[in-house]
Amino acid sequence: MIRCAVALVTILSCVASVSAAEGDETFTIRRGINISHWLSQSGRRGAARRDWFTEKDVRFIASLGFDHIRLPIDEEQMWNEGGKKQPEAFALLHSAIGWARTNKLRVVVDLHILRSHHFNAKDKPLWTEPAAQEWFFQLWRQLSAELKQYPLSLVAYELMNEPVADDPEDWNKLVARAVQTVRANEPRRKIVIGSNRWQSVNTFDKLRIPEGDRHIILSFHFYTPMLVTHHKASWTSVGKYKGPVHYPGQLVKPSDTEGLEEDVARIVKNNNGVYDRERLELLLAKPLALAQKLDLPLYCGEWGAIKGAPREARMNWYRDVRANLEKHGIAWANWDYKGGFGIITRDDQPDREFINVLLGSR
Repeated sequence: MIRCAVALVTILSCVASVSAAEGDETFTIRRGINISHWLSQSGRRGAARRDWFTEKDVRFIASLGFDHIRLPIDEEQMWNEGGKKQPEAFALLHSAIGWARTNKLRVVVDLHILRSHHFNAKDKPLWTEPAAQEWFFQLWRQLSAELKQYPLSLVAYELMNEPVADDPEDWNKLVARAVQTVRANEPRRKIVIGSNRWQSVNTFDKLRIPEGDRHIILSFHFYTPMLVTHHKASWTSVGKYKGPVHYPGQLVKPSDTEGLEEDVARIVKNNNGVYDRERLELLLAKPLALAQKLDLPLYCGEWGAIKGAPREARMNWYRDVRANLEKHGIAWANWDYKGGFGIITRDDQPDREFINVLLGSR
C-alpha cells in the first residue's frame, strides 16, 4: 500500500507500485502505456481496426519492460445507439486481454468516452439527465458481467475517463453509485477512480471515495505545462501558439512573443512560467495527501508531451515527470502507444531514444 507524508514544501517518498496484498488476487502495476485510437477515439472499423493493434504489439510492449496496458474503450464502439453490444468490438477487447495475459501484462479497462459525456464537450447530459446516469450504471453492469471471468490479478476497471462536472459533488455521487453497481457483482475487483475536471491534480481535495473499500486505486492525469505538452495541438487554445517553447526554465521567452496576435499573446501570458522538476513535483501534493489519508494506491493513468513539441524540451520533461512519479511510488501509464504522443513513429518504427528516456535507460 502507498504510505506517504506531505509537508508544506517537501513531498516524501512512497512505496512503489500499485498492488493489493491478497495473494494470487494481487493486481500490481508500475509502468504502463495507453492503447489509444483503437477501441476509442477512432473511426476505424473492420480490418483497419483489427490491424491497428495486435498481439505483436502486446509482445513488443512486454519486451520493453512495461507491466500493463491501459485500454480506453468508447461507448459508441462497444454499444450501438440502441444499446446493443457490438460483437466485434467486444471480441477485440477479449483478444487484447488474452494477449496481455499470455505476455504477463495486466490491463486497466477504461470507459473513456460516453455518448452522454465527452471531456471536451460543452453539453454533457450525464450530469443533468437521470436516464443518462442510469445508462452509465447499466454499461458497468454489462462490462462487469462480461469481464468478471478474468482473474482479479489481471484486469482492473476505470469507471470513467476525465470527468468534467461543474459541481464536484455530481461526480462524487456518480462514483458512489457506480462503485456500488460494480460491487454487486465483483466485491474485490480493483476500481480506478479519477479526480474531477480532466483528472486534475488540483481537484483531488474535492474527491470523495466510498468509505471502507480497500479495492480502489486513485488516479490523476498530468500534462503540465500545456505550452510544452500540447505544443501546436489543434484541439487546445495553447496550440494557437506556434513559436519556440523551452523546458526546463522559462517556457516562452519575452523575445518569442514579439509580434504575436493579441489573443495568442494572451494565451501565452496566461500559461507561461518557469518550470523545472521541483515545481512539477510540488503539483503532486494533493494526490499524495489523499492517498496518504485514505491509505490507497495512486496511479497517473495519463501523462505525455505531443510529438510536435521541440525534441529537447520534450525529452527533458519526460525525464523529470517520470523521475517524480517513481520517486513517490506512483504507478503510471504514458499517453500513448501509436498516437500523436506515442513511442511509435509516423513510419511505424519504435522511437528508441524516447523509449529509453521514458523507461529511464538514459
